[in-house]
Amino acid sequence: MDVFDKLKILTDAAKYDVACTSSGVDKRAGAGGIGSAAASGICHSFSADGRCISLLKVLLSNACIYDCQYCVNRSSNETQRTAFTPRELAELTMNFYRRNYIEGLFLSSGVLKNPDYTCEQMIETLRILREEYRFHGYIHAKAIPGADHRLTERLGMLADRMSINIELPSQRSLQLLAPDKSKQSILAPMGYIKQRIQEATRDIVKYRHAPKFVPAGQSTQMIIGATPDTDFQILNLTESLYQKYKLKRVFFSAYLPVAENALLPSLDTQPPLWREHRLYQADWLLRFYGFAANELLDGEHQSFNPFVDPKCNWALNHREFFPVDVNRAEYEALLRVPGIGVMSAKRIIAARRMATLQEADLKKLGVVLKRAQHFILCGGRSASLIKCSQQTVLRSLLSQKTLALYRAQGGLAAGAEQLSLFELPAAQAITLLEG
Repeated sequence: MDVFDKLKILTDAAKYDVACTSSGVDKRAGAGGIGSAAASGICHSFSADGRCISLLKVLLSNACIYDCQYCVNRSSNETQRTAFTPRELAELTMNFYRRNYIEGLFLSSGVLKNPDYTCEQMIETLRILREEYRFHGYIHAKAIPGADHRLTERLGMLADRMSINIELPSQRSLQLLAPDKSKQSILAPMGYIKQRIQEATRDIVKYRHAPKFVPAGQSTQMIIGATPDTDFQILNLTESLYQKYKLKRVFFSAYLPVAENALLPSLDTQPPLWREHRLYQADWLLRFYGFAANELLDGEHQSFNPFVDPKCNWALNHREFFPVDVNRAEYEALLRVPGIGVMSAKRIIAARRMATLQEADLKKLGVVLKRAQHFILCGGRSASLIKCSQQTVLRSLLSQKTLALYRAQGGLAAGAEQLSLFELPAAQAITLLEG
Protein backbone atom coordinates (compact mmCIF):
# COMPACT_ATOMS: atom_id res chain seq x y z
CA MET A 1 0.00 0.00 0.00
CA ASP A 2 1.48 3.37 -0.96
CA VAL A 3 1.63 6.42 1.29
CA PHE A 4 -1.33 8.13 -0.43
CA ASP A 5 -3.61 5.14 0.26
CA LYS A 6 -2.45 5.05 3.87
CA LEU A 7 -3.10 8.77 4.17
CA LYS A 8 -6.64 8.40 2.84
CA ILE A 9 -7.47 5.61 5.32
CA LEU A 10 -5.80 7.11 8.37
CA THR A 11 -7.12 10.66 7.96
CA ASP A 12 -10.64 9.29 7.47
CA ALA A 13 -10.28 7.17 10.63
CA ALA A 14 -9.11 10.24 12.57
CA LYS A 15 -12.15 12.40 11.77
CA TYR A 16 -14.11 11.04 14.76
CA ASP A 17 -11.58 12.54 17.16
CA VAL A 18 -12.93 16.07 17.51
CA ALA A 19 -10.60 18.95 18.24
CA CYS A 20 -13.00 21.81 18.74
CA THR A 21 -15.81 21.72 16.23
CA SER A 22 -19.27 20.22 15.96
CA SER A 23 -19.34 16.79 14.41
CA GLY A 24 -22.00 15.06 12.36
CA VAL A 25 -21.92 17.26 9.28
CA ASP A 26 -21.74 15.21 6.10
CA LYS A 27 -22.33 17.65 3.23
CA ARG A 28 -20.88 17.12 -0.21
CA ALA A 29 -20.99 19.50 -3.13
CA GLY A 30 -23.56 18.75 -5.83
CA ALA A 31 -23.08 19.19 -9.56
CA GLY A 32 -21.35 22.49 -10.20
CA GLY A 33 -20.67 23.00 -6.49
CA ILE A 34 -17.39 23.28 -4.71
CA GLY A 35 -16.17 22.14 -1.29
CA SER A 36 -17.00 19.19 0.94
CA ALA A 37 -17.65 19.06 4.68
CA ALA A 38 -17.17 15.29 4.60
CA ALA A 39 -13.55 15.36 3.49
CA SER A 40 -11.06 14.70 6.27
CA GLY A 41 -7.39 15.30 6.79
CA ILE A 42 -7.14 18.92 7.88
CA CYS A 43 -8.55 20.32 11.13
CA HIS A 44 -8.18 23.69 12.75
CA SER A 45 -7.04 24.79 16.15
CA PHE A 46 -6.35 28.14 17.76
CA SER A 47 -3.02 29.38 19.05
CA ALA A 48 -2.58 31.31 22.29
CA ASP A 49 -2.78 34.64 20.44
CA GLY A 50 -6.06 33.68 18.75
CA ARG A 51 -4.71 32.71 15.33
CA CYS A 52 -6.46 29.83 13.57
CA ILE A 53 -3.91 27.23 12.50
CA SER A 54 -4.36 24.27 10.14
CA LEU A 55 -3.26 20.83 11.32
CA LEU A 56 -2.74 17.52 9.56
CA LYS A 57 -5.10 15.31 11.57
CA VAL A 58 -4.11 11.69 11.21
CA LEU A 59 -3.71 8.38 13.00
CA LEU A 60 -0.37 6.61 13.15
CA SER A 61 -2.37 3.39 12.77
CA ASN A 62 -6.04 2.37 12.73
CA ALA A 63 -5.19 -1.16 13.91
CA CYS A 64 -6.22 -1.52 17.55
CA ILE A 65 -6.14 -4.33 20.09
CA TYR A 66 -9.10 -2.84 21.99
CA ASP A 67 -12.73 -3.51 21.15
CA CYS A 68 -14.55 -0.35 22.23
CA GLN A 69 -18.09 -0.80 20.92
CA TYR A 70 -18.60 2.84 19.89
CA CYS A 71 -15.33 3.12 17.92
CA VAL A 72 -14.95 2.64 14.18
CA ASN A 73 -11.41 1.34 14.76
CA ARG A 74 -12.45 -1.40 17.23
CA SER A 75 -10.74 -4.75 16.71
CA SER A 76 -13.98 -6.55 15.82
CA ASN A 77 -14.86 -4.10 13.01
CA GLU A 78 -14.07 -5.34 9.53
CA THR A 79 -12.26 -2.41 7.99
CA GLN A 80 -9.04 -1.98 6.07
CA ARG A 81 -6.08 -1.63 8.44
CA THR A 82 -2.81 0.11 7.89
CA ALA A 83 -0.10 2.07 9.68
CA PHE A 84 2.53 4.67 8.88
CA THR A 85 6.11 4.10 9.81
CA PRO A 86 7.40 7.01 11.91
CA ARG A 87 9.61 8.19 9.04
CA GLU A 88 6.79 8.03 6.48
CA LEU A 89 4.57 10.19 8.65
CA ALA A 90 7.34 12.65 9.52
CA GLU A 91 8.26 13.11 5.84
CA LEU A 92 4.60 13.47 4.86
CA THR A 93 4.13 16.17 7.51
CA MET A 94 7.18 18.08 6.32
CA ASN A 95 6.10 17.85 2.67
CA PHE A 96 2.68 19.30 3.53
CA TYR A 97 4.27 21.98 5.69
CA ARG A 98 6.69 23.05 2.96
CA ARG A 99 3.76 23.38 0.54
CA ASN A 100 1.98 25.59 3.09
CA TYR A 101 -0.95 23.15 3.39
CA ILE A 102 -0.59 22.85 7.17
CA GLU A 103 1.02 24.56 10.12
CA GLY A 104 1.16 21.61 12.49
CA LEU A 105 0.24 18.02 13.30
CA PHE A 106 -2.58 16.40 15.27
CA LEU A 107 -1.43 12.82 15.93
CA SER A 108 -3.44 10.00 17.46
CA SER A 109 -3.36 6.24 17.05
CA GLY A 110 -5.07 2.95 17.68
CA VAL A 111 -3.24 0.75 20.17
CA LEU A 112 -0.71 -1.39 18.25
CA LYS A 113 0.48 -4.51 20.13
CA ASN A 114 0.45 -2.69 23.49
CA PRO A 115 0.35 0.90 24.81
CA ASP A 116 4.13 1.14 25.28
CA TYR A 117 4.92 0.08 21.70
CA THR A 118 2.36 2.54 20.29
CA CYS A 119 3.76 5.37 22.39
CA GLU A 120 7.31 4.52 21.24
CA GLN A 121 6.21 4.77 17.58
CA MET A 122 4.62 8.17 18.20
CA ILE A 123 7.74 9.37 20.04
CA GLU A 124 9.94 8.30 17.11
CA THR A 125 7.70 10.23 14.69
CA LEU A 126 7.97 13.39 16.76
CA ARG A 127 11.68 12.88 17.33
CA ILE A 128 12.34 12.78 13.59
CA LEU A 129 10.29 15.94 13.13
CA ARG A 130 11.88 17.86 16.00
CA GLU A 131 15.48 16.68 15.90
CA GLU A 132 16.15 15.75 12.26
CA TYR A 133 13.90 18.22 10.43
CA ARG A 134 14.13 20.90 13.17
CA PHE A 135 10.37 21.32 12.95
CA HIS A 136 9.12 23.90 15.46
CA GLY A 137 5.48 23.94 14.39
CA TYR A 138 2.55 23.03 16.63
CA ILE A 139 2.08 19.36 17.52
CA HIS A 140 -0.90 17.96 19.41
CA ALA A 141 -0.30 14.34 20.46
CA LYS A 142 -2.73 11.92 22.05
CA ALA A 143 -1.28 10.18 25.08
CA ILE A 144 -1.86 6.43 25.16
CA PRO A 145 -3.60 5.25 28.37
CA GLY A 146 -1.62 2.45 29.98
CA ALA A 147 1.77 3.52 28.59
CA ASP A 148 4.70 3.83 30.95
CA HIS A 149 5.05 7.27 32.55
CA ARG A 150 8.61 7.61 31.17
CA LEU A 151 7.25 7.26 27.64
CA THR A 152 4.44 9.74 28.36
CA GLU A 153 7.06 12.18 29.62
CA ARG A 154 9.22 11.77 26.51
CA LEU A 155 6.17 12.32 24.29
CA GLY A 156 5.27 15.41 26.30
CA MET A 157 8.76 16.87 25.84
CA LEU A 158 8.29 16.70 22.06
CA ALA A 159 4.64 17.83 21.79
CA ASP A 160 3.04 21.22 22.41
CA ARG A 161 -0.26 19.85 23.69
CA MET A 162 -1.29 16.41 24.90
CA SER A 163 -4.72 14.96 25.45
CA ILE A 164 -6.18 11.79 26.84
CA ASN A 165 -9.72 11.01 25.79
CA ILE A 166 -11.92 10.24 28.76
CA GLU A 167 -14.33 8.84 26.15
CA LEU A 168 -17.43 8.10 28.25
CA PRO A 169 -18.68 10.13 31.21
CA SER A 170 -18.97 7.31 33.77
CA GLN A 171 -17.16 4.17 34.92
CA ARG A 172 -20.33 2.12 34.30
CA SER A 173 -20.48 3.25 30.68
CA LEU A 174 -16.82 2.37 30.21
CA GLN A 175 -17.37 -1.11 31.64
CA LEU A 176 -20.25 -1.73 29.25
CA LEU A 177 -18.79 -0.29 26.06
CA ALA A 178 -15.01 -0.18 26.54
CA PRO A 179 -14.15 -3.07 28.88
CA ASP A 180 -10.44 -2.85 28.01
CA LYS A 181 -10.27 0.64 29.50
CA SER A 182 -10.86 1.83 33.03
CA LYS A 183 -11.36 5.20 34.64
CA GLN A 184 -8.04 4.78 36.48
CA SER A 185 -6.08 3.98 33.30
CA ILE A 186 -7.28 7.31 31.85
CA LEU A 187 -7.03 9.51 34.93
CA ALA A 188 -3.58 8.27 36.06
CA PRO A 189 -1.66 9.66 33.03
CA MET A 190 -3.84 12.78 33.16
CA GLY A 191 -2.67 13.36 36.74
CA TYR A 192 0.95 12.63 35.77
CA ILE A 193 0.85 15.16 32.92
CA LYS A 194 -0.61 17.78 35.27
CA GLN A 195 2.20 17.13 37.78
CA ARG A 196 4.91 17.37 35.12
CA ILE A 197 3.45 20.60 33.71
CA GLN A 198 3.55 22.16 37.17
CA GLU A 199 7.15 20.99 37.72
CA ALA A 200 8.24 22.34 34.34
CA THR A 201 6.54 25.68 35.07
CA ARG A 202 8.49 25.99 38.34
CA ASP A 203 11.77 24.97 36.65
CA ILE A 204 11.44 27.56 33.92
CA VAL A 205 11.27 30.27 36.60
CA LYS A 206 14.53 29.06 38.17
CA TYR A 207 16.45 28.01 35.08
CA ARG A 208 16.21 30.01 31.87
CA HIS A 209 16.87 27.06 29.56
CA ALA A 210 14.85 24.42 31.43
CA PRO A 211 13.08 22.10 28.95
CA LYS A 212 9.38 22.73 28.37
CA PHE A 213 6.83 20.01 28.99
CA VAL A 214 3.49 20.27 27.10
CA PRO A 215 3.62 24.09 27.07
CA ALA A 216 0.11 24.36 25.58
CA GLY A 217 -1.42 22.22 28.35
CA GLN A 218 -3.61 19.13 28.16
CA SER A 219 -7.19 18.53 27.08
CA THR A 220 -9.70 15.69 26.82
CA GLN A 221 -12.79 14.62 24.91
CA MET A 222 -16.11 13.05 25.90
CA ILE A 223 -18.65 11.32 23.68
CA ILE A 224 -22.16 12.68 24.15
CA GLY A 225 -25.28 10.65 23.54
CA ALA A 226 -23.82 7.13 23.27
CA THR A 227 -24.87 6.34 26.85
CA PRO A 228 -27.72 7.45 29.16
CA ASP A 229 -25.42 9.84 31.08
CA THR A 230 -27.21 13.17 31.59
CA ASP A 231 -26.06 16.73 30.92
CA PHE A 232 -25.91 17.22 34.71
CA GLN A 233 -23.46 14.31 35.13
CA ILE A 234 -21.37 15.43 32.16
CA LEU A 235 -21.17 19.04 33.34
CA ASN A 236 -20.19 18.06 36.88
CA LEU A 237 -17.47 15.77 35.50
CA THR A 238 -16.26 18.62 33.29
CA GLU A 239 -16.05 20.97 36.26
CA SER A 240 -14.11 18.45 38.34
CA LEU A 241 -11.66 17.81 35.46
CA TYR A 242 -10.90 21.52 35.23
CA GLN A 243 -10.43 21.82 38.97
CA LYS A 244 -8.46 18.63 39.63
CA TYR A 245 -6.39 18.21 36.47
CA LYS A 246 -6.15 21.86 35.32
CA LEU A 247 -7.20 20.99 31.77
CA LYS A 248 -7.11 23.65 29.08
CA ARG A 249 -10.22 22.33 27.36
CA VAL A 250 -12.83 19.62 27.59
CA PHE A 251 -14.20 18.79 24.13
CA PHE A 252 -17.62 17.27 23.59
CA SER A 253 -18.30 14.98 20.66
CA ALA A 254 -21.88 14.23 19.62
CA TYR A 255 -22.08 10.47 19.09
CA LEU A 256 -22.09 9.36 15.46
CA PRO A 257 -23.62 5.88 15.18
CA VAL A 258 -20.97 3.70 13.52
CA ALA A 259 -21.80 0.33 15.06
CA GLU A 260 -24.93 -1.74 15.56
CA ASN A 261 -25.09 -2.76 19.20
CA ALA A 262 -27.96 -3.22 21.64
CA LEU A 263 -26.15 -0.97 24.14
CA LEU A 264 -25.84 1.91 21.66
CA PRO A 265 -28.35 4.18 19.88
CA SER A 266 -29.63 2.74 16.60
CA LEU A 267 -27.79 3.50 13.38
CA ASP A 268 -30.49 5.91 12.19
CA THR A 269 -30.13 8.12 15.30
CA GLN A 270 -29.17 11.71 14.55
CA PRO A 271 -26.05 12.98 16.39
CA PRO A 272 -27.22 15.06 19.41
CA LEU A 273 -25.72 18.29 18.11
CA TRP A 274 -27.93 20.52 20.24
CA ARG A 275 -26.77 18.77 23.41
CA GLU A 276 -23.19 19.22 22.27
CA HIS A 277 -23.86 22.90 21.57
CA ARG A 278 -25.47 23.53 24.97
CA LEU A 279 -22.58 21.76 26.72
CA TYR A 280 -20.06 23.98 24.93
CA GLN A 281 -22.07 27.05 26.01
CA ALA A 282 -22.14 25.81 29.61
CA ASP A 283 -18.42 24.96 29.46
CA TRP A 284 -17.77 28.58 28.46
CA LEU A 285 -19.78 29.77 31.48
CA LEU A 286 -17.71 27.55 33.79
CA ARG A 287 -14.37 28.76 32.43
CA PHE A 288 -14.95 32.49 31.90
CA TYR A 289 -18.16 33.62 33.62
CA GLY A 290 -17.77 32.29 37.15
CA PHE A 291 -20.71 29.88 37.05
CA ALA A 292 -20.66 26.56 38.89
CA ALA A 293 -22.10 23.39 37.38
CA ASN A 294 -24.76 23.08 40.08
CA GLU A 295 -26.06 26.58 39.26
CA LEU A 296 -26.88 25.59 35.68
CA LEU A 297 -28.35 22.14 36.36
CA ASP A 298 -29.26 20.14 39.44
CA GLY A 299 -30.50 16.73 40.46
CA GLU A 300 -34.10 17.54 39.56
CA HIS A 301 -33.28 19.23 36.25
CA GLN A 302 -30.59 17.16 34.57
CA SER A 303 -30.98 18.30 30.93
CA PHE A 304 -30.38 21.65 29.29
CA ASN A 305 -33.33 23.54 27.88
CA PRO A 306 -33.28 23.13 24.09
CA PHE A 307 -34.88 26.54 23.44
CA VAL A 308 -32.81 28.87 25.62
CA ASP A 309 -29.06 28.95 26.18
CA PRO A 310 -27.85 28.07 29.72
CA LYS A 311 -27.13 31.68 30.71
CA CYS A 312 -30.58 32.96 29.69
CA ASN A 313 -32.16 29.93 31.33
CA TRP A 314 -30.39 30.72 34.59
CA ALA A 315 -31.38 34.40 34.38
CA LEU A 316 -35.06 33.65 33.74
CA ASN A 317 -35.14 31.31 36.70
CA HIS A 318 -33.32 33.70 39.07
CA ARG A 319 -35.33 36.89 38.77
CA GLU A 320 -34.34 37.83 42.32
CA PHE A 321 -30.79 38.54 41.06
CA PHE A 322 -32.00 41.23 38.62
CA PRO A 323 -32.07 44.04 37.64
CA VAL A 324 -28.34 44.73 37.56
CA ASP A 325 -27.34 48.41 37.51
CA VAL A 326 -24.66 48.67 34.81
CA ASN A 327 -23.31 51.88 36.37
CA ARG A 328 -22.74 50.32 39.80
CA ALA A 329 -22.60 46.53 39.57
CA GLU A 330 -19.46 44.49 40.14
CA TYR A 331 -17.76 42.82 37.16
CA GLU A 332 -18.95 39.39 38.31
CA ALA A 333 -22.58 40.59 38.41
CA LEU A 334 -22.34 42.08 34.91
CA LEU A 335 -21.16 38.73 33.56
CA ARG A 336 -24.44 37.16 34.71
CA VAL A 337 -26.52 39.41 32.47
CA PRO A 338 -27.58 37.81 29.14
CA GLY A 339 -26.15 39.86 26.29
CA ILE A 340 -23.09 41.00 28.24
CA GLY A 341 -19.92 39.04 27.57
CA VAL A 342 -16.43 39.18 29.01
CA MET A 343 -15.21 41.93 26.67
CA SER A 344 -18.33 44.11 26.99
CA ALA A 345 -18.26 43.76 30.81
CA LYS A 346 -14.65 44.97 30.86
CA ARG A 347 -15.52 47.86 28.56
CA ILE A 348 -18.43 48.85 30.80
CA ILE A 349 -16.16 48.91 33.86
CA ALA A 350 -13.66 51.12 32.02
CA ALA A 351 -16.21 53.44 30.37
CA ARG A 352 -18.34 54.18 33.44
CA ARG A 353 -15.31 55.73 35.18
CA MET A 354 -15.68 58.60 32.71
CA ALA A 355 -19.46 59.07 32.52
CA THR A 356 -22.83 57.62 33.46
CA LEU A 357 -23.73 55.08 30.81
CA GLN A 358 -26.98 55.19 28.83
CA GLU A 359 -28.48 52.42 26.69
CA ALA A 360 -27.06 53.95 23.51
CA ASP A 361 -23.59 53.76 25.08
CA LEU A 362 -24.00 50.08 25.89
CA LYS A 363 -24.64 49.23 22.26
CA LYS A 364 -21.38 50.91 21.29
CA LEU A 365 -19.60 48.84 23.95
CA GLY A 366 -20.75 45.57 22.36
CA VAL A 367 -23.72 44.75 24.61
CA VAL A 368 -26.55 42.85 22.87
CA LEU A 369 -29.39 45.06 24.03
CA LYS A 370 -32.11 42.81 22.69
CA ARG A 371 -31.13 40.31 25.37
CA ALA A 372 -29.70 42.55 28.08
CA GLN A 373 -32.49 45.17 28.19
CA HIS A 374 -34.75 42.92 30.26
CA PHE A 375 -32.21 42.48 33.05
CA ILE A 376 -30.48 45.83 33.55
CA LEU A 377 -30.92 49.28 35.01
CA CYS A 378 -29.25 51.95 32.94
CA GLY A 379 -29.33 55.74 33.34
CA GLY A 380 -32.51 55.61 35.40
CA ARG A 381 -34.34 53.34 32.99
CA SER A 382 -35.71 50.21 34.67
CA ALA A 383 -35.47 46.72 33.33
CA SER A 384 -38.44 45.38 31.39
CA LEU A 385 -38.22 42.16 33.41
CA ILE A 386 -39.89 44.11 36.21
CA LYS A 387 -42.69 45.39 33.98
CA CYS A 388 -43.22 42.45 31.67
CA SER A 389 -44.23 38.91 32.38
CA GLN A 390 -41.62 36.19 32.17
CA GLN A 391 -43.31 34.78 29.08
CA THR A 392 -43.09 38.13 27.31
CA VAL A 393 -39.38 38.31 28.05
CA LEU A 394 -38.90 34.76 26.82
CA ARG A 395 -40.79 35.53 23.60
CA SER A 396 -38.45 38.42 22.84
CA LEU A 397 -35.37 36.25 23.45
CA LEU A 398 -36.32 33.49 21.02
CA SER A 399 -35.88 33.57 17.26
CA GLN A 400 -38.97 33.14 15.10
CA LYS A 401 -38.06 29.54 14.26
CA THR A 402 -37.39 28.58 17.87
CA LEU A 403 -40.51 30.39 19.02
CA ALA A 404 -42.63 28.39 16.57
CA LEU A 405 -41.14 25.13 17.85
CA TYR A 406 -41.65 26.21 21.44
CA ARG A 407 -45.30 27.00 20.75
CA ALA A 408 -45.67 23.65 19.03
CA GLN A 409 -44.55 22.09 22.30
CA GLY A 410 -47.32 23.90 24.19
CA GLY A 411 -45.29 26.85 25.47
CA LEU A 412 -46.56 30.45 25.49
CA ALA A 413 -50.18 29.38 25.05
CA ALA A 414 -52.85 31.91 25.99
CA GLY A 415 -53.49 31.78 29.72
CA ALA A 416 -50.57 29.47 30.24
CA GLU A 417 -49.35 28.75 33.73
CA GLN A 418 -46.29 30.34 35.30
CA LEU A 419 -43.35 29.59 33.03
CA SER A 420 -41.06 26.78 34.10
CA LEU A 421 -38.44 26.19 31.48
CA PHE A 422 -37.21 23.04 33.11
CA GLU A 423 -40.55 21.28 32.70
CA LEU A 424 -40.34 21.20 28.90
CA PRO A 425 -40.20 17.82 27.21
CA ALA A 426 -36.57 18.46 26.40
CA ALA A 427 -35.68 15.25 24.59
CA GLN A 428 -38.62 15.60 22.22
CA ALA A 429 -37.89 19.25 21.62
CA ILE A 430 -34.24 18.56 20.86
CA THR A 431 -35.33 16.05 18.23
CA LEU A 432 -37.51 18.70 16.62
CA LEU A 433 -34.74 21.31 16.64
CA GLU A 434 -32.28 18.92 15.04
CA GLY A 435 -35.01 17.96 12.64
